[in-house]
This record gives sequence, C-alpha cells and structure tokens, in this order.
Amino acid sequence: MKIAIPKERRPNETRVAASPETVKKLVALGCDVFVEKGAGAAASFTDTAYKDAGATIGKDATTTYKDAKAVLKVLKPIAGGKDDELKAMPKGTVVVSIADPYRSEKELDAYAKAGLTVFAMDFVPRITRAQSMDVLSSQSNLAGYKSVLDGAAVFNRAFPMMMTAAGTVAPAKVFVMGAGVAGLQAIATARRLGAVVSATDVRPASKEQVESLGAKFVAVEDDEFKQAETAGGYAKEMSDAYKAKQAALIAETIAKVDMVITTALIPGRPAPVLVTAEMVKSMKPGSVIVDLAVETGGNCELSVAGKVVEKDGVSIVGYHNVPGRLATDASSLYAKNVVNFFELMFDKEAKDLKIDWDDEIIKGTCITHEGSIVHPALAHAEKKTVSKAEPKAAVAKTATSKKTPAKRAPAKKTVAKKVAAKSTAKTAAASKAAPRKAASAKKAPVTSAESKSGTKTEPNDGGNA
Repeated sequence: MKIAIPKERRPNETRVAASPETVKKLVALGCDVFVEKGAGAAASFTDTAYKDAGATIGKDATTTYKDAKAVLKVLKPIAGGKDDELKAMPKGTVVVSIADPYRSEKELDAYAKAGLTVFAMDFVPRITRAQSMDVLSSQSNLAGYKSVLDGAAVFNRAFPMMMTAAGTVAPAKVFVMGAGVAGLQAIATARRLGAVVSATDVRPASKEQVESLGAKFVAVEDDEFKQAETAGGYAKEMSDAYKAKQAALIAETIAKVDMVITTALIPGRPAPVLVTAEMVKSMKPGSVIVDLAVETGGNCELSVAGKVVEKDGVSIVGYHNVPGRLATDASSLYAKNVVNFFELMFDKEAKDLKIDWDDEIIKGTCITHEGSIVHPALAHAEKKTVSKAEPKAAVAKTATSKKTPAKRAPAKKTVAKKVAAKSTAKTAAASKAAPRKAASAKKAPVTSAESKSGTKTEPNDGGNA
C-alpha cells in the first residue's frame, strides 16, 4: 500500500511527519512511501536521505497523494483555498495528523464530506500502552526546553551566579507557571543554566515533582488546595476565595523574579490568563515573559502571537510553534509517535490496513469516518454531517463499525433501510435526544495544559495543537 508524506503548507510549520529513520521502518513493513520533494528541508532531512531510506520522492503534492491509502502529516489537512489538500485525497483515505479538533469545526465538516477517515494524534489517550504515541508530550518537552533558551536570548543578564574579581553577578530568578511536561522541562533547563527557579501548579501532586528538580513550589497550601485533584489526576475548579488568595501570591512572586515562563492550556478553550497587565507593570525593567500558550490566546494579557513585544520595560516572547523551532528533533520524535500509531492499524502479513475499531487508542483518536464526525467529545457536530435521511442511529453505527473504510456499502444499506422504515415522529424524537447526548459528552474535566500529574499520565500541555 502507498503512504504519502506531504510537505506541510500551514504558516510557521517547519516539521515533517516522517524522518529517514521512520521511512525505513515503513518500507520494512512492506509499504510504498512517497515523500513530497522538499518536505523535510526545514528539518534538515534531505530528499537524498529519504531516497536512501527507500522512499520515492514525489515532485509535487498531486503526485505524492495520488492513490495513497494513508497520509501522514504534522498538522491537519487544509480544506479549501489555493492550497486545498482534500481534492487530491481519494474517498476513504486514512489521514493521521495533529488535528486540533475542538477548534476545527469547519475542517471536520469538510473531512467528513470528503469521506476521509481522520485520526487526531492530539487525542491519543493518556494510557501506558499509548505513551510511545503521545505527541503532546514529545512536543511539549521540547517546547519547555526551548522556552528557556528563547527567554535567555532576550534577557540582558546572565543566568548563573558568577563570582569575579570585578564583582559578583547574581543568579537569574525564573518562575515557571505550570508543572506539566513543558513546565517540568523548563524548570530543569533553567536550573541547568544556573538560575534560581520557582514554580506553581494547581495540583498538589506537582509539588513533589517541582521540588525534585530543585525548584521552590509556590502555592496557597490550604485545605482546599489539598483536595484540588480528582481521582484521575486532573485539577478541580477552585473557589473564588482560593483563586483570589492564589492570585495575590502569584502577583507578589512575579514582582520579584527576572523571568516568567507560562505553559497553561485548556483543551478546547482559550488559554487562561495567568499574568495580567498589572503584574507585568510590577516586574523589574529588563524582565522577560515567555508565553507558550500564545497561539491559543495567551497566558499573558499583553503577549502577541509571533512577536517579541516590550511593555513597561518587560520583554514578552510569543513565538509561533515553539517545538518547530527545534525542527529536526521535533520531527524525529513526532515521526516515531506516528509510526508507532500507524503500526496499530497495519496488518504485517497482509501488508495492508486492518483497523481494529474496538481498540481504545483507535476509538479515542478517530474523529471522522464514513462521512460522519464520530468522536464522542465532538458529538455536538454529528448532526451537521449526517443528512436528514440518516439520523443519529447512523452515526452510532458508523462509530462502532469494525469494517475498514474500503468496506462501507453494506453498513450504509442497512442503515438506509432502517431509516426508511421509521416514522416521522420517531425521527423527530431521535433528533430531540441528540443535543442532550452531546451535552453530556462535552462534560470533560476542566483542565489546564499542566493539569495532569506526570506520575500518572502526562498532561495535555505546551503543545502546538
């Protein structure tokens, strides 16, 4: 079967979904791998390196996509416009990418309409068996590291303490907001550079992790804080009184430090504002803020996506796609995540796709299939992609079907007969029930990017999703 690795066309994207190393693995499985010309250039992977690994170099996107059964990408396919990628993908094509489903309603409708089976790597369940596929962790780890280097690049002082004949240079004070994957790596990196580091997080379990890296933990540790974590390791919503006390402590801390690194994200929502304009004003001239959540609204009220701005003498760093600023390593790690995921769907004996729809990783990542949006967390969008002749039952059948995309006709005929036999009243009742089901599906824990304990499963943070 043919696998396509296209060049990424979205702005600011430097990564690629396959490295020469993972191409070798795919070829060893018996796949024909087509890599678009120049796809890995920004990540320092040459066409020659891909060719030597066994890939065929496609001269353009059309050649690369033609007859491909699977497409491996970094970011979701572009739907519409001059760079439309859907028109080159045959119906039933399996697409694996970081899809950012919560903020991609129009694209999901387009993918469903095009008949694509799309898997969102950013929806990989946080379970032990899926750790090798966890793109959010692999990319957040690099983002946390790079955030410190980016901050150091605009900081006009040294990080470590230096004792010289001319005098002593005091160590920089760095405050990390959020102790998930990105935050913990930022702590470790700042410590390696010689800074005095402190950090905060809304979960009690994070205190031990922060202190194990040699940083000071900052939080209002009252009785409410001790109960601030669910059994699953997620943060609970805190009372207004606690939030006020915590905000006062954070404001006091920020005024004393030289650099603040923010990493908090909330899946499906704008990033929470952690650093207000007043807090920025309280910082010393020459201080730095690095906002890793700038692409989803920003943790700092004054950050600007894609720019370094100066406000009240404070430099606020808001670079796009921070993992992509380390394109070679980010691509290598992402490519390994993708290959590990792809192997779940591949039959090594038949040398073809064989998707097990009962596998919790497969079910947890599939967002569109057979013309519908099928992920439970996106249930509110199902009725938009299902025609009036195919009520909610059709979606349920699609989501649980064990058939591969190539064997779709029997399932659709069965559904069509059932629909034809239903009365208008029953159809109306089914449509009224749908919104209630969707509403319950959306009640996931309210979590930040740093909300889940690293000792259990890694948090959904710091990412470029």
